[in-house]
Amino acid sequence: MAFTRKAAIGLLRRAHDQKRLGHAYLISGPAGSGKREVAAELASTVNGTHAGDVFSSKAREIFVAEPESKSRRILIQQIRELEHGLQMRGAEGRRKVAIIAEADRLQPQAANAFLKTLEEPPANSLLLLLSALPEALPDTIVSRCISIPLAANGEGIEIPERAELVELLRDAAREKNWSIQQAYRVAQGMQSLLGEIREQIRAQTAEALKDEEARYRNSTDGAWLDDREDYYKALAESLYIQRRAALVEVLLEFWSDVLRARSKVARCDLSAAKKETAMLADRFSTPEVLRRIQRLEELRDNLGRNIQEALAFEVAFLDVFGS
Repeated sequence: MAFTRKAAIGLLRRAHDQKRLGHAYLISGPAGSGKREVAAELASTVNGTHAGDVFSSKAREIFVAEPESKSRRILIQQIRELEHGLQMRGAEGRRKVAIIAEADRLQPQAANAFLKTLEEPPANSLLLLLSALPEALPDTIVSRCISIPLAANGEGIEIPERAELVELLRDAAREKNWSIQQAYRVAQGMQSLLGEIREQIRAQTAEALKDEEARYRNSTDGAWLDDREDYYKALAESLYIQRRAALVEVLLEFWSDVLRARSKVARCDLSAAKKETAMLADRFSTPEVLRRIQRLEELRDNLGRNIQEALAFEVAFLDVFGS
């Protein structure tokens, strides 16, 4: 379950806003995946330092350790200095942040020293480990961090339900007579897609938790398992909201293409539905298309306010796809 850079930042910011941010994260991914950018944005969120200054000498109460020796290892002295900074009293409203870049380059002694910090983190602190090779880290360290794996180049894989939704919209556009029944059919198709997404995410997160239980059972205590169960529940909901939001954006792209077709603009976001959006451009006036776009924007806002999902879609789709 690799995250895009944007999705990872969004997930972590929501956890912070909901006061559910963990004390330690392992942000992993290949070169170019955006590990430092994600760490910088999260550090900025909790500390107030500008993201562009997080890895510079301008950062206040942000402590960074990365390979500096000729052997390209992180030495125990660097960890001691980082720990000393974390023990200092922080300014009001600023969280202390420790970042270990290329954490897989920790010397064994340095890793053991940092493990004690992970086990008993200083008050009001956040620990971030960055690694392109998390498999090289000791299990005792990995098991005490919440894992945030990033996709290569910070880009996600095209989700299959996007294509399914486009096909659903194409079918709706080809219907000559739009009615309440038509609107309900589209709403039911949307709910079916969302149900599949929710079940898929539940299965993935349950499998990830099961793998962690098997891997770390002998190196952690029972309290860790409770924390991980809570983490995966929150992760499943966050991933679902992210995927649902992506589908709402497809709806907006579709109707924006209708508007462009009416205005004779060559650009088209959904090229697979170009013929159908052109058909709707001939059927509806510009004010009618704009009204539907506005209704979808209201739907997006309502979903952000935790309004009952199925009802929100049905009411919106009556306006958007009804007569």
